[in-house]
Amino acid sequence: MYYPCHCTLDCSWVLDPFTNIAYITRMRILLSNDDGVHADGLAALIESLSAIADLDVVAPDRDRSGASNSLTFKTPLRPQVLRNGAVSLEGTPTDCVHMALRGYLKKKPDLVVSGINHGANLGDDVLYSGTVAAAMEARILGIPSIAVSLVDPTEYHFATAGAIAKQLVERVVKDPLPANTILNVNVPDLPLEKIRGIEVARLGARHSAGPMVKMRNPHGQMVYWVGPAGPGADAGPGTDFHAVASGCVAVTPLQVDLTNYVAFEKVAQWVTGLTAN
Repeated sequence: MYYPCHCTLDCSWVLDPFTNIAYITRMRILLSNDDGVHADGLAALIESLSAIADLDVVAPDRDRSGASNSLTFKTPLRPQVLRNGAVSLEGTPTDCVHMALRGYLKKKPDLVVSGINHGANLGDDVLYSGTVAAAMEARILGIPSIAVSLVDPTEYHFATAGAIAKQLVERVVKDPLPANTILNVNVPDLPLEKIRGIEVARLGARHSAGPMVKMRNPHGQMVYWVGPAGPGADAGPGTDFHAVASGCVAVTPLQVDLTNYVAFEKVAQWVTGLTAN
């Protein structure tokens, strides 16, 4: 049986049914990311959330940005426990969360937080983002989740994003969100005192990405690098692009269901008369 604790931490009183003694337990959070287990953003998240929760860290052994929701099927996953207790995995962000929740962790977390990403996850970025994918995998497996990103960092105010993450975690624990909701959070690269507020915003959209960058490697082989992300196209008021450009934190509720319900009736009419042979 759990009883709310009224201290400054997010924790509960637990009544031992055998001894009838109550003791305090803190919430448990699983952290992951796509920039790798040694990333500064993850370190900032650990520093911020360790004040209010017991943490498990399972993250890729290297930068896996753009891995999206990919899982590793052809090779086994080999977790390595580092000196600081974090788990490094030669796998994708989705691998990390899936392994953690489906057999690796001894205790089920109350929440999963992914980040702090080194760069924005605005608009259609969420389709490619390993940071968002880690949070999505948690939600698919029944755990509330938050993805946190620092937008276009040049001064690297990860402490600001960490402080915002801490506030959101405290709120989501006390006032849970609807099932299947994933919070995608984008924080401007500003000192905390210069953040103008927290705004709920819809996903905007980018223009097409820049062209592939073509060059020869030292061996004379032609290679291609993915070009830069396009600038905001749908970036007006109400969008995540506009919120962060205004100095606000953009909080966008996402869901796993990608069904286009607006087009459902039209497509049902469109397939009428078609056969499977």
